[in-house]
Amino acid sequence: MSTDGADSADDARPADHAAPEVLWQPDADRVEASRIADFRRWLRDDRGVSVADYDQLWSYSVEKLPEFWSAVADYFGVRWHDAPGEVLSDARMPGARWFTGGTLNYAEHALLPVAGAEKGDDELAVVFHREDGVERRLTYGTLRAEVASARAALRALGVGKGDRVVALAPNCPQTLVAFLAAASLGAIWSSCSPDFGVRAVADRFAQIEPTVLIAVNGYVYNGRSFDVRPTIERLRAQLPGLENTVVVDYEGGRVPGALDWDTLLAEHAGAELEFEPVPFDHPLWVLYSSGTTGLPKGIVQGHGGITVEHLKALALHSDLGPGERFFWFTTTGWMMWNFLVSGLLVGTTIVLYDGSPGYPDLRTLWRLAEEHRVTYFGTSAPFVQSCLKEHLRPAAEFDLSSLRALGSTGAPLTVEGFRWIADEVGHDVQICSVSGGTDLCTAIVGAAPDVPVWLGELSCRVLGAAVAAYDDAGHAVTDEVGELVLTKPMPSMPVSFWNDPDGSRLREAYFEDFPGRWRHGDWVKITDRGSAVIYGRSDSTLNRGGVRMGTSEFYRVVEGFDEVRDSLVIDTSAGEEGELLCFLVLADGTALDDLEPRLRTELRKALSPRHVPDRFIPVDAVPRTLNGKKCEVPVKKILKGVDPDRAVSRDALANPEALEPFVAYAGRE
Repeated sequence: MSTDGADSADDARPADHAAPEVLWQPDADRVEASRIADFRRWLRDDRGVSVADYDQLWSYSVEKLPEFWSAVADYFGVRWHDAPGEVLSDARMPGARWFTGGTLNYAEHALLPVAGAEKGDDELAVVFHREDGVERRLTYGTLRAEVASARAALRALGVGKGDRVVALAPNCPQTLVAFLAAASLGAIWSSCSPDFGVRAVADRFAQIEPTVLIAVNGYVYNGRSFDVRPTIERLRAQLPGLENTVVVDYEGGRVPGALDWDTLLAEHAGAELEFEPVPFDHPLWVLYSSGTTGLPKGIVQGHGGITVEHLKALALHSDLGPGERFFWFTTTGWMMWNFLVSGLLVGTTIVLYDGSPGYPDLRTLWRLAEEHRVTYFGTSAPFVQSCLKEHLRPAAEFDLSSLRALGSTGAPLTVEGFRWIADEVGHDVQICSVSGGTDLCTAIVGAAPDVPVWLGELSCRVLGAAVAAYDDAGHAVTDEVGELVLTKPMPSMPVSFWNDPDGSRLREAYFEDFPGRWRHGDWVKITDRGSAVIYGRSDSTLNRGGVRMGTSEFYRVVEGFDEVRDSLVIDTSAGEEGELLCFLVLADGTALDDLEPRLRTELRKALSPRHVPDRFIPVDAVPRTLNGKKCEVPVKKILKGVDPDRAVSRDALANPEALEPFVAYAGRE
């Protein structure tokens, strides 16, 4: 066992208050033409509010919360059926009440014009590309017609306001059409990727008791075709109250007793497109927590909250609108799918990709960006890290001249990831590292067209998000690491959790530690520039002798070695000093005995002697959730002796077999 945990004068890392390198600087002409600049001009002319720059606009947005969100709704021309009364009639958290009395419909905003987006019949709405080369393009006219047909078909099946429609389907046009059709009726949507196992899907869908299941009969991934029909048959038996199953002929054969999607749409071709007005907080969709330690929590978000939040996020922060091509690599089981399809709200063309990002190689998504002239390319930090390790040079290999912004989320983007994007994707490409999550279905720290990108930092707190870092005593701190909290409500906060009538589970999830404040669960530093650095989940923080550190800092060092494909760090301390364990997925041909001394030296130098692990243990894979997040907390519980079946729901994992080495390690004595 290493003695590197011994006390040392090197334990305390000096605070670095100097501003880091600027990787990207807003171009003055581009800023002037941006939607956020236009919004500032509109505030001045229409509301008499003068804000000179982003910092002043952010301050206005959180200090004058009702006025800001009223301005967002008016600027974008939210299509009210019944005009709302007070914008924020109750600001308590939980329980904030927004736009009381107002009725609207999310799908109406996606399909019909809003301010700045005409969405003419011939304008391109959707570009679809499948791994095996299948492609399709839909204009706004075609999309409206298909949604109208699907809406009429669902209504003929008895679907109405408040009913649940669920989909076991990939990121394809049929899924999009089904979602918009359900939303237009005031029905409640929920979706899972077809690679989810039966138990994982049932754990989600059975809670909300759908009346209609829409599913594909198969899908293509990583060069193979997969038959979903056995999953459909087993799933139908586990969904009480299910009245109809509709199957999309996507890659496979028929399902006995199921209705055919294409036939249904043909039967209702030419139907009129209508929209059911619903209250501002009427449920739009149900998203889910990871479900690693129990049944996934059903997170309910409303039509109005999502509409105004996504209009703000996509137009003002992402500068998306007509003529843009918006892509994000996602499945329908991740909230980024919901965010991506909201690109339609602002009249942009959304690019849907279904398949593996690594087949036939890691250049696949860069080829896609070239072929479809993507302007905003969204991905994950692990994908960026994989490209870096493979020494890819996308800008040298592909024509990425259309690309102006690259979004990254899902995990903290490393400094090396920032540097690689700037060097190998383009110095003119804005790096939009963002963080938020399923709970809000948006980012709360991220980027804006008029804010620089500093190396290793998320550029700003987003508009309308009163973000702060709290110390253990509940005081806001600057340039210090603390709990990420929201001190004021946002419209896209959950309306409720499903099956939580008294709100107790929702309060427990976000409001127990700091009553009246939303605890997000991340460890963050807010700089005096207003930028942010995310250090990982606060419940998996490494606490060595009182020196706390986020796991993302650790991964940055360890995974910076080419010999390390993946890693998982676990601190078993809890009230008393435990072991610091680092599990490594090693590249082929790598011997741990050769690598370990270099790892120890670099961790001591880059972090502190206390953060050099007691043990390095090779494993074949790191356990990850269905959405690709490392399972730090469940593994920590297992290593501390909790029964594995209580510590984690294996059906919530993408690779449950990866748990076995950790279970074996916990029981080794």
